Amino acid sequence: MTPRGHGSPVLFRITMTNTTSTAAAKTVANSRCTMTEIVLPNDTNGLGNLMGGRLLHLMDKAAAISTQRHANRVCVTAAVDTVEFNSPIRQGEIIIIESQVNRAFRSSMEVELNVWAEDPQAQTRRKCNRAYYTFVAVDENIQPTAVPPIQPETKLEMDRYESASKRRELRLVMSGRIELRDATTLREDVLAVIRGGE
Repeated sequence: MTPRGHGSPVLFRITMTNTTSTAAAKTVANSRCTMTEIVLPNDTNGLGNLMGGRLLHLMDKAAAISTQRHANRVCVTAAVDTVEFNSPIRQGEIIIIESQVNRAFRSSMEVELNVWAEDPQAQTRRKCNRAYYTFVAVDENIQPTAVPPIQPETKLEMDRYESASKRRELRLVMSGRIELRDATTLREDVLAVIRGGE
């Protein structure tokens, strides 16, 4: 990976060792992970709420499980974006993190994570967070390697699959790795927003 734009120095260079996967497509269900954990006092801030960094750590672990189930390889975090903190999670509540691979590209995979908080005493459950993580599969030499494609099975999975391509292009445009004119799936959406009411 060679960073471009913004005058960033090259910290490392990665060369793809296996650029195409010969593995059969896998379903989203193959990558699904559900993690459950209780919020203890040492997980909380001064308000008694789960610290955001602690939640991101747990989400990273769930995403790693999903990607390693999909790729059958060690996978590393490449990007975290669109983290939404909608509701605090309180001490004593149970965290439920659900993750799955929405789409696999060459060596990278987009993972969607949804987080709920469960109050066991009140017997309630509410959605608290959502995020998208990008992971990359690596080989024995810690170089990116190809992963199997995803085969969506439901309409929701197909919608997530298509949206993942747009989010990937947005990440690449924002990082300066591609130009907007080269973002084929994203370009039409941006032009529609610019045109507005035409």
